[in-house]
Amino acid sequence: MAEIRIEHVRKEFGSFIAVQDSTLTIGDGTFFVMLGPSGCGKTTTLRMIAGLELPTSGRILLDGEDVTMRRAAARDIAFVFQMYALYPHMNVRRNIGFPLVCQGVGRAEVRRRVEETARLLRIDHLLDRPVSGLSGGDRQRVALGRAIVRRPKAFLMDEPLGALDTEFRHLMCGELRDLHDRLGATTVYVTHDQMEAMSMADRIAVMNHGIVEQVGPPQEIYDRPATMYVADFLGSPPMNFLTFEGAVRRGDRQVRPGGALVAVPELHEDRPPGPLALGVRPEHIRFADDAPLRGRVLGAEYMGTTQIVTVETAHGTVKARIPSGRDVRTGETVGLALRPDGLSLFDAATGRVLRSALHEPDHPDTRRAAEVRHG
Repeated sequence: MAEIRIEHVRKEFGSFIAVQDSTLTIGDGTFFVMLGPSGCGKTTTLRMIAGLELPTSGRILLDGEDVTMRRAAARDIAFVFQMYALYPHMNVRRNIGFPLVCQGVGRAEVRRRVEETARLLRIDHLLDRPVSGLSGGDRQRVALGRAIVRRPKAFLMDEPLGALDTEFRHLMCGELRDLHDRLGATTVYVTHDQMEAMSMADRIAVMNHGIVEQVGPPQEIYDRPATMYVADFLGSPPMNFLTFEGAVRRGDRQVRPGGALVAVPELHEDRPPGPLALGVRPEHIRFADDAPLRGRVLGAEYMGTTQIVTVETAHGTVKARIPSGRDVRTGETVGLALRPDGLSLFDAATGRVLRSALHEPDHPDTRRAAEVRHG
């Protein structure tokens, strides 16, 4: 397998900029997920790695070799699309083996590798079946088999589970991750589904309007978002924001949204007076009678062991995830205690996180994104 490097890649379609100066390193054997909404540039980036699109500027390196202008067929990369793109007149065996036949591989070797791949994907009992009669999940396995049988340097997957129903997608997420671990493959996976990304990825790149907002392990991105966009995109419900005017200085351990004094991790930078946003995940809020931050309950959603309670405060509406046994009445006033080590403080004008004890200097990829966005 191989490391993939994207260096200052930009892609323009006429006056539209699809990808803006992206720099990424995808480590050998990593399951790397590109996450973001439709139109954010993730699929365009994947297609440039594959050679299906050429960048307007920048370089793409595969295993240390510059492949920027190389044809897709010469990059030793396998692409799995959202739609299965199987050959309906061929059975499963012939569909999987077709890339090897095109490469001139001998018949005996084709048979051996097809059967080995089918066993790996648990579809060896379907080899002589027509693909037209298969379920969506089995068709996706056949599409994966056609990619795996080539033994490429990297696998690129563009929302391969998008056509499956919710229950089967969850099952296939686990199977894809297990397959990745068994193959030791370098995998680049594109999705708009945060649950897919969080459950499968070693590292995630969150994209927005062609910009890489943040790169890191799932837990780091969830706990320490680099921008308000990342904080809002990840999580269900997403991170809450309490907005207020204020200034902070290096070493501060408290902020004051309105009259409420809230403890935060020690800040590592100064910020002149201006709009600030205090970010807190729903699970980091609890109700406490003596808490200085107050709000009025608007409603509650029962979730089994927990409930999501919506509370209106003077600085914005927040959602708190609390035990379902806590009796909550619409219209009552409650105190909100925020867990200090779960808080993020943002510059609301730029959306950038203010560095604190929990937010070390931005990842180089994220720092570069901030320069593109705000520079």
